[in-house]
Amino acid sequence: MAPKQQRGAETAGRLLDAALQVYADAGEQGVTVSALTRASGVSLGSLYHHFGSVDGLMNALVVRWLGRLLTDLGAALGRSRTARTGIRALVRTYLAFIQEHPDAARLLHSSYADRLGMEQARQLRDAQEARLSPMAEWLRQYIDSGELAPLPLPLVEGLVMGPVVATARRWLSGVDDVDLDEAARVLPDRIWRSLSA
Repeated sequence: MAPKQQRGAETAGRLLDAALQVYADAGEQGVTVSALTRASGVSLGSLYHHFGSVDGLMNALVVRWLGRLLTDLGAALGRSRTARTGIRALVRTYLAFIQEHPDAARLLHSSYADRLGMEQARQLRDAQEARLSPMAEWLRQYIDSGELAPLPLPLVEGLVMGPVVATARRWLSGVDDVDLDEAARVLPDRIWRSLSA
């Protein structure tokens, strides 16, 4: 990478890191140009050069962390040898990600990310295709082999991720009646029962 490109990547990284911190400290309403430039030490012109707008920066931040989550999930599946151990790995990896990265997880489960997902579902899916395709293929092979119920792939994804996302959202909201360690023990078998052929 050329020095100019490296400096540009470092500047963009500082802005993304600052955006997550500002979001964590002040919420969506606190993510302003002045807060971002103050927290990052980056000029207004650089923010607009790299991301076009505050929304562009926040969209890139969501994509960044979604990519990291999907990479972790894909790696967990890659280490799994059966459908059942794969389901367990997905659940445990997702919940571990939530505990390890609560600020990013709050962003990924926020109304902002939900709006982005609804408005730009196709673009987000296309941007993550390299991470999503192997996971879809992994699920499809177990549907085809008969280990998983013969359901359309979107329904299988919903049955796997729906309970996990709901549990994560509840924990992230600060409700203290959710124990993620217990959820990581209980949910895989419950989800497996709903999916096994």
